[in-house]
Amino acid sequence: MLIPLLVIASVGFGMWMLTSKWLDDGLEPKADGSNEYAIVLGAKVKKGNIPSLALQYRLESALDYATKYPHVKIVLSGGQGSDEEIEEAVVMKNYLLENGIAEDRLIVEDQSTSTYENLLYSQKLLPDDVTSVTIITSDYHLQRAKILAEKLNWDTDVVAAPTPKVVETKVRLRERLALLKTHIVGK
Repeated sequence: MLIPLLVIASVGFGMWMLTSKWLDDGLEPKADGSNEYAIVLGAKVKKGNIPSLALQYRLESALDYATKYPHVKIVLSGGQGSDEEIEEAVVMKNYLLENGIAEDRLIVEDQSTSTYENLLYSQKLLPDDVTSVTIITSDYHLQRAKILAEKLNWDTDVVAAPTPKVVETKVRLRERLALLKTHIVGK
C-alpha cells in the first residue's frame, strides 16, 4: 500500500515541478518593441462592460507597452462570452482609446472564445508576412499562449501582466492542467 502512494506522490511532485518550470519559461523573452504587432489576449468582462481585474491588468500592461513603443500596432483579441454583454475586444479598445492610444494603431478581433482562437483569428487579421508577434497576457498564461503561437508558426516575445492575488492560486492550478492538456492534445 505504501509503494503505490509513494509512486503517486512522486508523479504528482514531478508534474508540479515540470509545470512550475513551464510557467517560469513563459516569462521570456521579454518584449522590446522589435515586433510590429502585439496581441492582447482577452479576459472576462463584468456586468456594465467593466473589465475584470485580470483584464484590467492586461490592459494596463498593454497601455504601458503601447506608450513606450508608439510604432507597435495592438491587436485586441476576445469575443463575447455567454455571460458578457459585449465583446471583450470592444471593451479593450474603448479602454485604450480613453487612455490616449490612437485608433489607427488598434485592430479588433472580436470572435474568439479561447486562447487558441485568440491567436488564430488574430493571425488572419495581420499581413501574411508577419512571423513574430508580442503576446500581452497574464503572467501565468504566457507559456501556453507561446506554445499555441508556435503551432501557428509564430515566434514570440512577451509582456507579462500581473495576476490578481485574489485568484492567483485558482488560475495557476487551472493553468497547470491546461498546459498538460496543451502538451498532450495540442490545443
